[in-house]
Amino acid sequence: FIGLICTAQESYFTVYNFSVEPQNTSTVFKLFDDYFSKNKADGVTVALYENHFNDSGNNFTHSVVFGGDIDAMGGMYSGENDDTWNLFITRANQHMKDGFSAAMGKRISMHGDASGTYPFQRYYLLDVAEMSKFISAHNTFQEGHNPEGQLTMMGNLTVGHGPDGANAWVIAGFKDFKSAMAGSGSLMSESEKEARDKAWSERRANDGDVSLVRSGLRIQMKSW
Repeated sequence: FIGLICTAQESYFTVYNFSVEPQNTSTVFKLFDDYFSKNKADGVTVALYENHFNDSGNNFTHSVVFGGDIDAMGGMYSGENDDTWNLFITRANQHMKDGFSAAMGKRISMHGDASGTYPFQRYYLLDVAEMSKFISAHNTFQEGHNPEGQLTMMGNLTVGHGPDGANAWVIAGFKDFKSAMAGSGSLMSESEKEARDKAWSERRANDGDVSLVRSGLRIQMKSW
């Protein structure tokens, strides 16, 4: 979303979190698939997720994420709504239980082979006191210790902050549920894990005051 950090990797996103009753999930998915298969904005990626594991304060059922460069995202939001969009929104809202939250921000870095598919994603929302120190420490760590078979993304939240103080996020994507459950260590040799643990201690000494707000696991249903 390889390994090298560069400004070209920066992209912008908006996310809308909402809840759907179980009996309406397939209907909502079909509405999204029918619409975005034919009507996606140029240069924008759309992804629908199930919020599979979460805490009681983060218990919406689904998210839709729009991502792209600033020009593509600006173009998507500058257009006037047409009848096709209005019909899609009307139908989707009829099958949604309620909205939960919305936010926007920027993806700052990514490590791993982006040509792969990583539908099982562990997410971490963080309260970061010194963003520049955190970004530097995170990227230095991931450049040397991101295992094969994992895609790691990091970014910030610019609008949509909650009272919990989260202003940054990290997502670790895995190719299958087994790897997502076992975590990064399952993709490493013993010597790699030993080196990672040492580097992690160094990272924590250099990334400033960072606290975990919440974590969860989301599953990508489809992207367009």
